[in-house]
Amino acid sequence: MKKHSVLIALFLLIAISVQAQTCYSLFFDQINVNHQVDFNISEKNQVFPENKLSYVSVIAQIDSHFSEQFLKENNIILRTKVGDIVTLFVPENIIIQKQSIPGISYMERPRKISKNLHKTVIDARIDSVHQGINLPSGFSGKDVIIGITDWGFDYTHPMFYDTLLQQTRILKAWDQFKESGPAPAGFSYGTEFVGEFELLAAQCDTMNIYERATHGSHVAGIAGGSGAGTKYRGVAYDANFMFATFLIDEAAVLDAFNWMKENAETYQKRLVVNMSWGLYWFGTLDGNSLLSRAIDTLSSQGVVFVTSGGNNGDEDLHLKKEFSNMQDTLKTVVGFDAYSYYPTMWGQAITMWGEEEVDFQIEIHVTDNSYQTLVQSDPIRTSDLNGYFEDFLVVNQDTIFYNYILESENPLNQRPHIHLRMSNRNSTNKIVLKANAESGTLHLWNVIELTNGVGNWGSPFFAPNSEYSAGDSDYSVGEPAAASSAISVAAHNKETFLPNGNMVGGSLASFSSKGPTLDERVKPDISAPGVSVVSSISSFTTQAFSSMDIVETVSFEGRDYSFVKFSGTSMSGPVVAGVVALMLEANPSLSSQQIKQILLETAREDIRTGTIPPNGSTHWGFGKLSAYPAIKKALETQQVAYYQKNDACMIFPNPANSYFSLIYNFDFKPSNVTIYDMLGKICYNSNYVSDNVDVGFLNEGFYFVYIQAENNQQSVQKLVIKK
Repeated sequence: MKKHSVLIALFLLIAISVQAQTCYSLFFDQINVNHQVDFNISEKNQVFPENKLSYVSVIAQIDSHFSEQFLKENNIILRTKVGDIVTLFVPENIIIQKQSIPGISYMERPRKISKNLHKTVIDARIDSVHQGINLPSGFSGKDVIIGITDWGFDYTHPMFYDTLLQQTRILKAWDQFKESGPAPAGFSYGTEFVGEFELLAAQCDTMNIYERATHGSHVAGIAGGSGAGTKYRGVAYDANFMFATFLIDEAAVLDAFNWMKENAETYQKRLVVNMSWGLYWFGTLDGNSLLSRAIDTLSSQGVVFVTSGGNNGDEDLHLKKEFSNMQDTLKTVVGFDAYSYYPTMWGQAITMWGEEEVDFQIEIHVTDNSYQTLVQSDPIRTSDLNGYFEDFLVVNQDTIFYNYILESENPLNQRPHIHLRMSNRNSTNKIVLKANAESGTLHLWNVIELTNGVGNWGSPFFAPNSEYSAGDSDYSVGEPAAASSAISVAAHNKETFLPNGNMVGGSLASFSSKGPTLDERVKPDISAPGVSVVSSISSFTTQAFSSMDIVETVSFEGRDYSFVKFSGTSMSGPVVAGVVALMLEANPSLSSQQIKQILLETAREDIRTGTIPPNGSTHWGFGKLSAYPAIKKALETQQVAYYQKNDACMIFPNPANSYFSLIYNFDFKPSNVTIYDMLGKICYNSNYVSDNVDVGFLNEGFYFVYIQAENNQQSVQKLVIKK
């Protein structure tokens, strides 16, 4: 019998303007309640000396009434803006009172992010690209920036120097945890390091929630490490780097994306961003989350995003049930991770998404080992009042705490939604979940819940007998891998061919997450090597590695630097990011959509993948990464001539706003100017009759200007439009 039930919060909105009210995500209600999970409103407060206010980080959607002036007048700090998505620091009192903010239609509390961590070059056919076999030249990522969003960067590591070990290839780093400043231009937090002197003086990023980590150094080494004198050279070993140690949430990483994009435009270099992290319950898992939409917007502006697909392919964390009537019942046992494994363990998080305009309900049953119900909750229905609720059930001396977010229609995808979190410290108590609906399909995911909010490990659903449903590992690709434009990467074992021609290895990694997405799109997109990949680690890490872990150590500038093997889609993602850098060196005019399409078209099948359907596989995507044909295709896919910077003709100013002029030598007389966007479409084409070319009609982003001279010389220049 139910012992206690308390309604903690309702969907309260306080109007401060005549405009439409700001819709607050119900996840904000968690921070107004003193409960077991440590989601304190002060977990990321910024106290600014000029006003002494405490701030809360948010990510939001704006509408036509958005006013930066109103934000300034109300001490709301605009951090970054991508299309109709913004990140803000909002004063704590506004959040607590849920005051409406004109121009902000929907606002979320940023969800936490966790890293996806569980002979690469030859497997991905990259060696032929480096050697330039039957290509115009070898490609190594020169003049391309690889942006790494992660934690655990060693700025002094020789892997991030050029191949002669003379100069660092890191252009900038933004440590969002370091409070000494100065922050990057336009931002109010963290510290930016620019150039070799500042980077080497800082040495590494600061201690954070992951202690002094090393994940970022390993990932960056795979994508573009020089090798540091070893054979463990990365994919795009001449590329430049930008590193962002971000604040473990989606608003902070969006700030990092925009920071990287703005700097890439200033440097006039193409940018590929690697994301070796994810979290299942932040977002809608269908590409409609605010972060996914921001990634799509930035992709349309020329940034290429590569993300790890996730490491839950070996966990039965997912359930799917199609209902025909209310008597049709789903019953399953919720698996709990052992509390002894994690000092920050709180319980499990169950995310449930239904179909549009179809309500569903659930019940929580606590049973004995024979699965006889001892106590149960009242039905929780999506047709009930939306809000955040807390409750508990008591069995003998045990208390099972739970809380849940209830939405009849989520603002981002219009689906009914329940996010349930449960704590059960006595393993003899079994937690059974029952669900009913009149029709439609219901999806459930079971993920560990840590008190620091960064758990993303899946736990199983069990079926002790035929009345119950067991989980599966499908639909295990999470966010941001679900973003439509992102290149989501699965992981496979390195393949080796024996003298008799037989292949050893090459199979899909057991941990590699599987698709499709909630809205039934094929994900992941492609697979790359991700098992026992050797790369650099931070020489400053607090993580312990034994001599058995270390594959090789090199000395540089009086310091020892080690290389170890890691496995995970965290490792396969940067392999693809490195190949993207090679493609962008070969043809900088490629759009992010073209990059993705080429990778999928040139992905290969073998005896491990089997025959992949024309619309892709939910395990392999469109096959295994194959860099050589991708580079050849990139060279063939050119709306303008192969990009070669011709100093006989230059653009000024660049970035431009309303116009640019051509500065050219006496023997280069322009006759025609054509401007292409990142999709290869002609935006402007005219005979050259004036020193000033009007580009005020162009939107912000990357463009290519093709200049034809009277003597048939030609020049292709990268153009950045910045409003």
